[in-house]
Amino acid sequence: MKLYRCFAWNERAKAADPDGPLWFPTTLQGEGRHDNPDLFGCLYVSERHVSAVVEQLARFRGGRLIPSLLRRGGLPLALATIDLADPGRLVDLDDPVVLHRARLRPSRVATRQRSGTQPQAHALHDQHAGSAGLRWWSTFEALWMNVTLFDRAASQLRVTSVRVLGIDDPAVAEAAEFLGLPKEAGDL
Repeated sequence: MKLYRCFAWNERAKAADPDGPLWFPTTLQGEGRHDNPDLFGCLYVSERHVSAVVEQLARFRGGRLIPSLLRRGGLPLALATIDLADPGRLVDLDDPVVLHRARLRPSRVATRQRSGTQPQAHALHDQHAGSAGLRWWSTFEALWMNVTLFDRAASQLRVTSVRVLGIDDPAVAEAAEFLGLPKEAGDL
């Protein structure tokens, strides 16, 4: 299964090292949708490149697309393509049968209230001991499927490509259009 991750990339880092494409940043986690850093690390990825980029740029809605938006902590944003060896090991929260068995409602899965989604992730992680992670729909566009990979899935992941994102990258352009982020007048 092909997945995409948009992240701050240190080109010198090995794949699983800090700021690498397969780094599970557990020490920085705690506020994310499925974060439970005392129990497991999460890697947030998407089945579509645009969704991964939208997740990084959404906080800038209402502004203009400028090069500095494509940097985090002095590092450039990059888009990694990652293969997951066994997608059947994902708990699919878009499947009504799975939701019913887990006693979850779609509105509780898609909420931005971390006080609800983090305990859900904890319970699902424990109940599905062999799972690689959770598959769920983006709160920006329900047709975009996102995946939260648990750190226990690290051995199933392989990076196939990584590219630094620039203002004219097609993935950035598509995300900016979706978010209504026009380029600065000088960049047109």
